[in-house]
Amino acid sequence: MKSLLKNSAGQVRSGWLILVTFVVMFLAQAIFMTPGLVIFELMEGAGGTNLDAMDTYPWITLLVQGGGTVGSIFVIYLLWRYLNKGTLKEIGFRGPLKDLGFGLFLGAISITVITFILMLTGNITLMNSFSEPEFTIYAITFLILFILVGVFEEMFFRGYVMATMASRGNKKWMIYVFSALFFSIVHMTNPNVSVLGLINIALVGFLFAYMFDVTNSLWLPIGYHITWNYFQGNVFGFAVSGTTPHGIYNVDITSGNELLTGGSFGLEGGILATLLIVLGFLATRYYSKKRREFQD
Repeated sequence: MKSLLKNSAGQVRSGWLILVTFVVMFLAQAIFMTPGLVIFELMEGAGGTNLDAMDTYPWITLLVQGGGTVGSIFVIYLLWRYLNKGTLKEIGFRGPLKDLGFGLFLGAISITVITFILMLTGNITLMNSFSEPEFTIYAITFLILFILVGVFEEMFFRGYVMATMASRGNKKWMIYVFSALFFSIVHMTNPNVSVLGLINIALVGFLFAYMFDVTNSLWLPIGYHITWNYFQGNVFGFAVSGTTPHGIYNVDITSGNELLTGGSFGLEGGILATLLIVLGFLATRYYSKKRREFQD
């Protein structure tokens, strides 16, 4: 019998499972971030409450944000294993690692194409030439951080959310929509957020859901997610969903059209990102078709 808590099959409804996991995940983030915050307070003394200053300490940033992300991954695994009674394969960690490689390539080439279009149209100015990259410790710490973020966000928004909803018999269109919109809504708290930015995040959420669906694996969306963020913020020096960039190259966007550059929110706030995300659907469809032909 159906109830507010359970469906007609006697299963706890997917919404409750997702809500519980999200809340516990949030608490775990706070706990796992604490050691880094304590170290930051000790280093900064009385001024330690100014979290903007943390950006000047890349390893502390990694310890705080990366620690919170590790806590989230840990909680998702525990709840998936003991609450949902699922395995890592069932949440999406399966399939060939070439999916990860293609995802890494697709995310990197997408940001690179957007950057070169903006350069050729005069919407951005490259501050240091391609022959003079500026490598800093940020290139390493944020690579680690974006790997963790890619694994965590895909593990939760695609793996946990979509697999939980599918196990409760939700329709595929509903699973896609909820996963993408939930992904976008969570980003509403990001700095310098824009309407087009949230639309693009929802759209890329649909793309990630499609990647997960057609490959039956998280590797492809994880790969795309990692290099989309890393190439945007730490290769070409754009803001990533409003956060401070630390690029190997640096760009000046002040004279550009914000509709194209995304302004202070980053490339995700521009229509070129919309175009490349749409092309990502076509690339994924082609790849998944060839993938099935090879398997057959």
